[in-house]
Amino acid sequence: MTAPVTLDRVAHSFGPHRALGDIRLEIAAGEYVVLLGPSGCGKTTLLSILGGFVRPDQGRVLIGGRDVTAVPPARRPTTTVFQDYALFPHMTLRDNVGFGLRMAGVARARRHEAADRQLALVGLEGAGGKRPHELSGGQRQRVALARALAVEPEVLLLDEPLGALDLKLRRSMQDELKAIQRRVGTTFVHVTHDQEEAMAIADRIVVMNAGRIEDQGPPDRVYRRPASLFAAGFMGEMNRIPARRGPAGVETPLGPLPVAVPGDAARLTLCLRPEALRDGSGAWDLGPARVGDLAFFGTHFRAHLIPERAPDLRLVAHLPPDRAPDSVLRLAVDPAELSIFPEEVP
Repeated sequence: MTAPVTLDRVAHSFGPHRALGDIRLEIAAGEYVVLLGPSGCGKTTLLSILGGFVRPDQGRVLIGGRDVTAVPPARRPTTTVFQDYALFPHMTLRDNVGFGLRMAGVARARRHEAADRQLALVGLEGAGGKRPHELSGGQRQRVALARALAVEPEVLLLDEPLGALDLKLRRSMQDELKAIQRRVGTTFVHVTHDQEEAMAIADRIVVMNAGRIEDQGPPDRVYRRPASLFAAGFMGEMNRIPARRGPAGVETPLGPLPVAVPGDAARLTLCLRPEALRDGSGAWDLGPARVGDLAFFGTHFRAHLIPERAPDLRLVAHLPPDRAPDSVLRLAVDPAELSIFPEEVP
């Protein structure tokens, strides 16, 4: 089962703190949406409102077209997977997975059959008789996911579900989550502060900041063409170059850039991803730059560059692993890979 979700002008405060303000979001049935943002941005509060654990001060929550704003968690067509798994240590995996069905009055034989089916779905076929302490962290996370899916929710909510795993397990579980969601077709709403995790699994990323939505869209669009300066900086590493509106485009410390800039702001910020900086010719020539510190990342060096035209400016670039400190390269950029925003006012 699956259903669309509508958040209609949702707002909420905790005392004087405004946690969410006028959130409007449509989630399609069967979509994998990731709420992404720093701590305190409101993403977990929004997930709690979806699950019924927090009632918003204003606005409506609709699931499958039904207004569930005042419906308690146990009566909503949602289940939640938490970071700490919350498995019962004294129960077998089969009983853990079937717990929700047991509470719903499902007969023992039927819930065991459903539990075994869900364990097989998450790659734990034949493990129903084990207990949680016999499993790795990644396996326990799979059991928590199987338990949530066993009750056949229309919407599955995931609250930082991979945060307690090491890097290798986390990446493996990202692949697993995406594959499972494709198989079951359930609407997934996933909260994380990890940009790489969001890009790896989401159909759509919703970037949040200070209780509002800054940007939303497919991962590649949000990464390559962010809608705001905050989204540009939060979605991975970004070089920020101060700029001004000029008579023929944009004036920067690295030279003029003949591009049209919408709006009327005089002071601008030019955003440039490290991988966009190239050694060679290009539509925008930034001139020579000296390679400073280097950090090896396997497929590339993360390098600090000192441009000859602006020696006080430091740029970060991803360079081939044959570069050496103090070598000089000729920087070039394709203007299509740039984003330009009005300068932020402190």
